[in-house]
Amino acid sequence: MDKTISSINERILDGEAVVLTAAELKEMVLEGDVPSHEDVDVVTTGTCGVMSGTAAVMHFRVSEPGSFRKAASVHLNGVPAYPGPCPNENLGSVDLFLYGTGHSIHDPDYGGGFLLGDILRGAAVKVTLRSSDGDLIESEISVDELETARIIGTRMAFRNYTALVNPSGKPVKSIFNAVEMPGGWGGLSFSGCGDINPLENDPSMETIKPGTAVLLNGAAGLVLGEGTRSSPMKPNLMLSGDLKEMSPKYIGGFRTAAGPEVFNTVAVPIPVTGERVLENLLVMNSDIKLPVADIRDRSRILGEITYGDVWVGDERPSYSPERCGDCLRCTVAMSCPTHAISPEGVDAEKCFGCGMCASSCPHGAYEMETGDVVIAERRVPVICRQSDRVRANELSVRLKEMIEAGEFLLRGF
Repeated sequence: MDKTISSINERILDGEAVVLTAAELKEMVLEGDVPSHEDVDVVTTGTCGVMSGTAAVMHFRVSEPGSFRKAASVHLNGVPAYPGPCPNENLGSVDLFLYGTGHSIHDPDYGGGFLLGDILRGAAVKVTLRSSDGDLIESEISVDELETARIIGTRMAFRNYTALVNPSGKPVKSIFNAVEMPGGWGGLSFSGCGDINPLENDPSMETIKPGTAVLLNGAAGLVLGEGTRSSPMKPNLMLSGDLKEMSPKYIGGFRTAAGPEVFNTVAVPIPVTGERVLENLLVMNSDIKLPVADIRDRSRILGEITYGDVWVGDERPSYSPERCGDCLRCTVAMSCPTHAISPEGVDAEKCFGCGMCASSCPHGAYEMETGDVVIAERRVPVICRQSDRVRANELSVRLKEMIEAGEFLLRGF
């Protein structure tokens, strides 16, 4: 018998709901213990990765009322922001949009993603405002002084993605690798959390709809609808949540060869209302196709593998300090996209599990098994993961705990 959202919510409030994370369900499937749709009420799914379609809408006071008529341009720690649409004439405050992909005019390795992480860590942010009359006004703000701050994700939580290689003879700069992609099929970069991804578990969006409640970077969020470039074969979501309630562990900057980007983490509950919903939830990494494209032209497909081929090995690197060569310029620190490397080793809070440290250290001080794949009869090592299943699963676990505690109810549709 099919269940309704209301009946599942009643079970949640009564403390009787059976909730599994997607990772727990997949483990049960591997062990041959497949539940029926009547045995499970909710499965929490998750994804984490570089999501370029990230913007913040903010409002805050810059100076005293009457000190400027309206803002013509604004920079936050050197990252450009875009005033409007409200002019806030003579109020001394600004409305603005900040792009997660914005690049600092002062530091090529600093951008909107890193800025958002700094804001959430409580750092003071320098505001540089040029008024419509040409006056320069400078001040500082912190997260507590943001009167409004919301993330709008125009394109998030893709139903997985594409892997990329460089078959040419020259390195290529791209946002799809942390460093220049080596030529000659020298490595593979990929995105997508595979079988725990929300839309991979609900590909036709039977349960994920406008108004669905989610966790966005640890904060309560909502699905606004389908995101830009969404299609039936490659759906993605438009999401929103309160930036001030988010955790810097789940949103931040990610350096690439083409400049800084931004990553986000999303957890979405799937109510198991019937057998068809459960059947979709039984998808495994080995079932999910992962096309491999030329990084110079993503429309040029060179082969096809599965997420079972790339999500193997270690989730995090190990560090052997006795092997460190104390290089004058540490190539590992230079290649780490989240600034997780220091002379002491790996900062576990910042580490993304991308694998770049293992492929960058000439002395083998960092080790991480990320596997390799066969494409066009060539064996290619996986050198960069631009998604993080550890963060995705952590937020899925948090969502499960909130549902079990009656702190998170499902939205009807």
